[in-house]
Amino acid sequence: MSHDTASVHEVNGIDRGTRVAYASNRCWRAELGLRVERRGTASILAHARHEGPLVVQRPFYPEGPGICHLCILHPPGGIVPGDELHIDVAVEAGSAALVTTPAANKVYRSDGRTAAQTLVLSIAEGASLEWLPLETIVFDGARFDVDTRIVLEDGARFVGWDVQCLGRPALRERFGTGRLRSRYELVRGGVPLYLDRFICDGGSDVLAAGHGLRGQPAFGAMVVAPAQPEWLDVVRKLLGAPSPIELCSATLLEGGTLVCRYLGPSASRGRARFATIWEALRPRFLGRPPSPPRIWST
Repeated sequence: MSHDTASVHEVNGIDRGTRVAYASNRCWRAELGLRVERRGTASILAHARHEGPLVVQRPFYPEGPGICHLCILHPPGGIVPGDELHIDVAVEAGSAALVTTPAANKVYRSDGRTAAQTLVLSIAEGASLEWLPLETIVFDGARFDVDTRIVLEDGARFVGWDVQCLGRPALRERFGTGRLRSRYELVRGGVPLYLDRFICDGGSDVLAAGHGLRGQPAFGAMVVAPAQPEWLDVVRKLLGAPSPIELCSATLLEGGTLVCRYLGPSASRGRARFATIWEALRPRFLGRPPSPPRIWST
């Protein structure tokens, strides 16, 4: 089933566990701190700290000890008004990590309070991080602030994406009320490589405007740093010609940062487009064949 749709365990758009949180007016303040280190030829999860409902599964090594695969879990199943989530991932010198999630992140309608998520990713010299989460579905009426900061040292490598959907198009739900505010920042040595800020009020003109979302609910960006100029042609060939309802683009910024964008009818389809790009670039980026997380197949 597409992640753009509601789960069979949901009633009126809210899963059972989250309905309990609504009924008790309870919100979560959760933190997760992860540190991956190099030990000999292995990348290990050297430190994992959590408070509240954010946890990580045990590490997987489908490619051998050199790359640590991690899956971040949010057991409540959705973000409710007033929730505050903070995730901090540090990949130390010479180590490598691939991080994903098992399900779409769902942000439920607000009772007046705003939910927030802060993400800080730090990649040290000679380290690499592949940040490949599933999409975020922002329900009609939700109020959500999301702040992502990626800090690269010299010689660090990063590839990651962020895909969001406003409303649930499969249920013909539009983003009529609420607000999404997001900030995405990628820096190296204190110098900004890529900055993106997006603010959208439910029902606003930007949802339909040609300079905005053009009536499409799903959008996202994928970032690769550093990238080689010849990779741009590889990506553009994969993207093909734009269609009337689905737009994809690729741009190489000054400083060697590749940014790919998606705008279309389906968040899961947008993520799939980015995954295709990741599979094509990974041998060039890491010198390894693609190894999709097994959770994607369940």
